[in-house]
Amino acid sequence: MAKFSFSLLLILLFILSLLSSVEPSFASHPQQPRRSRARAYIEASCRTTRYPKLCVHCLSTYIKPNMTIQSPQQLAQVALSVSLYRAQYARAYVLKVAKELKELKAREYQVVHDCLNQINDGVAQLTESIKELRRLGQATVGDDLFWHISNVETWVSTALTDAYTCVDELPGKNMSKLKATIKGKVLNVAEVTSNALALFHRFAQRYRAAKKP
Repeated sequence: MAKFSFSLLLILLFILSLLSSVEPSFASHPQQPRRSRARAYIEASCRTTRYPKLCVHCLSTYIKPNMTIQSPQQLAQVALSVSLYRAQYARAYVLKVAKELKELKAREYQVVHDCLNQINDGVAQLTESIKELRRLGQATVGDDLFWHISNVETWVSTALTDAYTCVDELPGKNMSKLKATIKGKVLNVAEVTSNALALFHRFAQRYRAAKKP
């Protein structure tokens, strides 16, 4: 009888261990609809961008499972944050390369240094754009609101120009592996910034439409 009770206890413990291992999957189900709605909203919004696949990939990766995206302003904020992150990542790489080339007194140093200056300016412009968008969310509809909108559009456009200027300075033919890597990273910054600008235009458009008589 004691052996039977012991065996029964082992079976019960085994069943409980199975149930506990399955429980997390059940607990995660309520979050699925939220993620699906966010994903659908992102996909619909990204259709207006120049690089929709990149847009969906970047925004879906950046957004956490418990986040909800319900407005164009939220989406523009996330898109600008993605752009700033990519710009900072590219800057860190180009800065490292520039230091190495300077120590070697390589002829490629000046081109890379000029590109670094462009990226630095782009990071500054995107940082100010994100701050301004937050202020914009607190402004009432009026001249001040459109002033904030104009600031964001100007700064993001400048950051986009900075990225493309760097890309244009790197020749397409007979390019070294180093320059090709830099060009690829900065081109990615340009593409995500282009998407962020398009999503911000989409957000700002509703205020411009409301202003028309």
